[in-house]
Amino acid sequence: MSFRVTWWPFVVNAGNMAAPIRMSILCFSALRHSFRELSTTRGAQGGQKWRLEHGLARSGSEYGPLTDLPDWSFADGRPAPPMKGMLRRRQEREELARRIVMLDAEVDRGIESWRERGEEAQRMEEHKRSLLLKPKGKLLKKKKEPHSEN
Repeated sequence: MSFRVTWWPFVVNAGNMAAPIRMSILCFSALRHSFRELSTTRGAQGGQKWRLEHGLARSGSEYGPLTDLPDWSFADGRPAPPMKGMLRRRQEREELARRIVMLDAEVDRGIESWRERGEEAQRMEEHKRSLLLKPKGKLLKKKKEPHSEN
């Protein structure tokens, strides 16, 4: 009779079962206890806090000469063909630049339309004032007299 007992990552055959099963059970229980002590959460990358405090990238490989410059060049001085990562980062930067320009133009248009609405409101207010009734006769003379005294 042949059967297999499997505990991840252990496989024990039925031929010599006494010692390997005891040993595998002991190893499995030791591993099981060690798994409890291992953290599966992602810790902060080394130096990330310092780099962010000093206005740098989160990691040292996001941008900079080690990321942006080619790794090698031809012996005769020709540049190496761009790598996939460099092309991807270049495309991402171009898309970001286009979006920035588009949003900047939207802000400029918004400011301009806000100014135009303000000027239009001011013109309408002046037009309303010009349509108001104006003083006549003695009231007009009374208004002019205090100004002439100064």
